[in-house]
Amino acid sequence: MQPLHSTLIAGFLAALAAPLAAQLALPQLPAVPPVGGTVDAIAARAGNLTRASLDDVGAALRQARTARIDDLLRRNRQTIERDADGQPARRGTLLVLDPGEADRARLAALGFTLRGSERLDDLSMTVVELTVPAGLDLAAAQRLVAKTLPGLTVSSDPLHFQSGGAASLAAAEVGAGQGAITTPIGLIDGAPAQQVDALRGFAAGAPLPSNHGSAVVSLATRAGVRTIRVADVYGNDPAGGNALAIVRGMNWLIAGGARVISISLVGPRNPVLERAVGAARARQVLVVAAVGNDGPAAPPSYPASYGGVVAVTAVDRRNRPLIEAGRALHLDYAAPGADITARNAAGRLVAVRGTSYAVPLVAARAAAAFQRGVAFSQIGAALDAEARPLARKLPDPRSGRGLLCDGCR
Repeated sequence: MQPLHSTLIAGFLAALAAPLAAQLALPQLPAVPPVGGTVDAIAARAGNLTRASLDDVGAALRQARTARIDDLLRRNRQTIERDADGQPARRGTLLVLDPGEADRARLAALGFTLRGSERLDDLSMTVVELTVPAGLDLAAAQRLVAKTLPGLTVSSDPLHFQSGGAASLAAAEVGAGQGAITTPIGLIDGAPAQQVDALRGFAAGAPLPSNHGSAVVSLATRAGVRTIRVADVYGNDPAGGNALAIVRGMNWLIAGGARVISISLVGPRNPVLERAVGAARARQVLVVAAVGNDGPAAPPSYPASYGGVVAVTAVDRRNRPLIEAGRALHLDYAAPGADITARNAAGRLVAVRGTSYAVPLVAARAAAAFQRGVAFSQIGAALDAEARPLARKLPDPRSGRGLLCDGCR
């Protein structure tokens, strides 16, 4: 007879496989099998898992992530390749921050072609896109520029993936708003099917309604948010969710007056996006981001790990952190991210699970604090006062400084 923990792990990974594979493989989430009940049943029995078996879950999640990315690369060889860190990124593209004329001339001498230059005024930065010379792969091109122009900030344009999936159809609406929040928030995601205050695409085929974007918007609305702007960074682009699309989206959202930016995406550290996050903070715009669903042994997720970003994990209906929740270099809060429902692109109510879905709930509470007149420098203290501790010692590595938006269920 197979050991209980092995059965739990196998069932848990099988339950997660469909939505997680979907979010990595396709910007537009397809219909997902009704696995929510399976995940819930396994989570309910998680107390039977030993430390060793939890480690097995972590190892299996890492293997699954590797397999999904390998498949993504295999199916999109014309648009995606690995960068110098082994991360999936836009093929043949480098990003340069604030290059001078001398830098541009030296890059041209190395064979790089200027594809475009964009001044992002609300982030106080200029980003130049370069096409890698023919015959040179992306990783080699990065190493060449780093060696030749060591003082220049150059990076690949890595992809970021949504950190949640839709599960089973649900029968009835659950939860209610906590009062109208008119402070504007911005969402970086796929496009929603619902009408929002503003919607703009930053990828091929965008804006294109998606299940993930629709679910995130519906949760923000349920939490009381009434002014929502959405930057669609996916569309139908296989290389959607790249760092430059996110940065462009952030610039547009800030220009439109967003006080809080919710990002339910995860990816590797990138200097261009890191600069944008710092610029947003300098403009007193709060960025809230998910820790992802690759397990606690996964590498730190970004943008959640950037300084000043509010890093969010998810809990189930019993306020237990999701066993698949990823990690960041810091963790601020938990919010409901399982045993909840949201609207998909077809307008149907579905059960959802993942750290993605906790993020708009925390963003809503931050927006509510701004609406009460709380200063940007005091937002953390205001949220701390509202958060319900889930552990005796804070901050807790699994739930941060407590649970927010419990009533948003």
